[in-house]
Amino acid sequence: MLVHQILKSKGSEGVLTVKPNTLVSEAAKILAEKRIGTVLVSEDGSTPLGILSERDIVRELAKRGVGCMSDKVEDYMTTELVTCGRNDDAVTVLEKMTKGHFRHMPVMEDGAVVGLISLGDTVKARLSELAMEKDALQGMIMGH
Repeated sequence: MLVHQILKSKGSEGVLTVKPNTLVSEAAKILAEKRIGTVLVSEDGSTPLGILSERDIVRELAKRGVGCMSDKVEDYMTTELVTCGRNDDAVTVLEKMTKGHFRHMPVMEDGAVVGLISLGDTVKARLSELAMEKDALQGMIMGH
């Protein structure tokens, strides 16, 4: 299964971004309200500068306590992004996420972000694909 198929199955909510000077407390509120695990950081909404996850926030809370909540997102965001394209396959994306120990990956096209997929999205797509393959093989074996 390809990334563009995964994006299509997610619907078209777009990619949620925040500006680098957004307070961590504001980003945490967005994550909680939207029930998402990460937010892209961008000045213009299409060119990613970084990514901030729940894990990034929790890590800082453990180190510094609630004081980090008044810091800026740019202080804690991951800036070395691993991205994929619309035509990458789910297995390649899963391998990158597993190797890098992260759960969210921006989907890029012509230098702009066009989507964001999660480990869960990718696993769900892969399981669906495997179920279809299983059904097709069973049909072949049974002579249907």
